[in-house]
Amino acid sequence: MNRPERPERPERSVASRGEGAPGSESFERTPPKSARRRSRELAIQGLYQWLVSPEDAGAIEAHLASTSPSFEKADRDHFCELLHGSIRDIDLLHAQISPFIDRPLNELSPVEHAALLVGAYELTCHLEIPYRVVINEAVELAKTFGGTDGFKYVNGVLDKVAAKARPTEISPR
Repeated sequence: MNRPERPERPERSVASRGEGAPGSESFERTPPKSARRRSRELAIQGLYQWLVSPEDAGAIEAHLASTSPSFEKADRDHFCELLHGSIRDIDLLHAQISPFIDRPLNELSPVEHAALLVGAYELTCHLEIPYRVVINEAVELAKTFGGTDGFKYVNGVLDKVAAKARPTEISPR
């Protein structure tokens, strides 16, 4: 007995079923970005701009405010502190980073350099933020904006900066 052929059903993509919905391959949902994460992203972008073509931090801030759609959702105070503080304290931050890098500062990619500056600044000036959070945020930013393995480099350097900047927080109890 010949059965009639079943018409082929088109494959439904995960997106058509709804990301994270029951029946989809992935139950993971990307959490919305926090205002702090957005402020760090903007600071990385601003520092990148400053490292590539140094100009006034206020002009960089104004440019980002007018061109970045996520600017209004960012923690503006934290962004301003990261951008202006990193530029103001550049010599101190470079002194913290330099012993742990394997090349001259001017040979770092601007994205890695910016991520290291933001991470070192938060490790030094924001003791209320746990060091693991600071490092994780810098690593995530390096993954988002940097090269393939740049995040590994950022992680290794900031791990050493943290050990020096926050020895009591890191040491086992």
